Amino acid sequence: MIDSPVNSLFKQLISLDRSIPQPLYLQVSGQIVNAIQRGYLTKGTMLPGTRVLSELLKVHRNTSVAIYEELASQGWVEIIPNKGTFVIEPEHKTAKIKATSQKINEAYTYAKTTGFPFQKSFHLASTVQLTNAKYTINEGKPDLRLHPVHQFTRWYSAAMKRKTLINKWNRTDEFYNTVFQTQLCNYLNATRGFHINPNNLINTRSTEMSLYVVSQLLIKPNDIVLVGHLSNYASNMIFQQVGASIKTIPIDKDGLDIEYIKKHFVKHRIRCVYICAHRDYPTVVTLSAERRLQLLQLAKEYGFAIIEDDFDYDFQFEGSAMLPMASSDANGMVIYLGKLGQSLFPSFQTGFVVAPENLISEAKNYLELLDKQGDLIQEQMLSELINEGEIYRLMKKNIVVYKKRRDFLCELLAKYFLKTAQWEIPSGGLAIWLQFHPKISLVKLAKEAEKTDLHLPKTILYQDKNTCAIRFGFGHLNEEEIETVIIKLKKAYDKVILK
Repeated sequence: MIDSPVNSLFKQLISLDRSIPQPLYLQVSGQIVNAIQRGYLTKGTMLPGTRVLSELLKVHRNTSVAIYEELASQGWVEIIPNKGTFVIEPEHKTAKIKATSQKINEAYTYAKTTGFPFQKSFHLASTVQLTNAKYTINEGKPDLRLHPVHQFTRWYSAAMKRKTLINKWNRTDEFYNTVFQTQLCNYLNATRGFHINPNNLINTRSTEMSLYVVSQLLIKPNDIVLVGHLSNYASNMIFQQVGASIKTIPIDKDGLDIEYIKKHFVKHRIRCVYICAHRDYPTVVTLSAERRLQLLQLAKEYGFAIIEDDFDYDFQFEGSAMLPMASSDANGMVIYLGKLGQSLFPSFQTGFVVAPENLISEAKNYLELLDKQGDLIQEQMLSELINEGEIYRLMKKNIVVYKKRRDFLCELLAKYFLKTAQWEIPSGGLAIWLQFHPKISLVKLAKEAEKTDLHLPKTILYQDKNTCAIRFGFGHLNEEEIETVIIKLKKAYDKVILK
């Protein structure tokens, strides 16, 4: 039996590598599948018994049993008690659709374009730029290298093993979903001065998804939406997609100019005002406490909603973070957008919306269409991280790192750009507003930087007759990388000046 043709074939084709993490039974089953696909093992071939297989491969008999069970579960073999294990290669019975007389040669290729018209959207055109440059300055994203991978492997595994998880998957009703929402409410009440319950909250995949849902509910075509001058291109794309008429409001050292709104707009004509709660995008200017109060009073008087986007609340370096306007909104004028877990890997972050109960009720209906399943594993894990204080600990730990990077960047800017640029040291956030004086062509600067292996995406460049600035995101760069980037930027700047 040991010298049978099948046994000899197994000796030739199957090899084991105990140095890799893949289990032995999966290594062997994969190689047997390959042998079946190549025709070495034909339909009806009887495979060696589990005892013989274990001797051939020098593995435990339980491993041999697992090999055949894996093959059977995939439909490659049939295990017949008291008879043996037989190859039953799956038959490909899918019939091809016959080609029409026209374009016979193209019948089995996929079309590059549709044969019907559809609505294209200029507003949603991708802003992504491809580059081969080693270094990039972005708009202010966290450093994924700071994510505690090994800890999260354990936390994720623990969440997967919870006995209640399957029940939640099978019954995704409100009773089960409020477990995470209750934890999130407790966290927001403790950290941001809210007094909310789960009926005032929905969680989404991202702040962009939150804004999309809110915009669908709030804005109709030609509704006036006010945003700060320059503003956030991503939010503007969402507003434009729903047909809003976007009007820009001046920004000064105290943030959005509320008096300008009073002078240039009338009651009941504004649909909503979009603001960045802590630091204006892109200028990183903080909306003062006095302006916040004025905006709340004006919203009540004029009858418009305030969308308060608090995307970088987690990154406060000096002093205490200013509490959201929504935490002191007694008239239901503020819709608060936020993000939890920015110190974590993106797939573990979650966006959320805080608003009066009637709006949240409608928002849940939209969310049911967009994301019915949600991510229960993520919710389970975040619930536990909030409950155990891990979210707060990780945030505090990373703030120390980001503050050092901000300070180091400002030291280098003072060294290389003191006479040619102006910037303020922000109290938080992962970006600096770098303004060039005298003005230069930022397009030319980006081209010269690309030659030095530094990419400046167009989404961080802001230039008009009054502005020549870069939103310099530093969070994703360590100190060595920051120094390299600044030297390359200075080299590119000097070339632009010389030209």
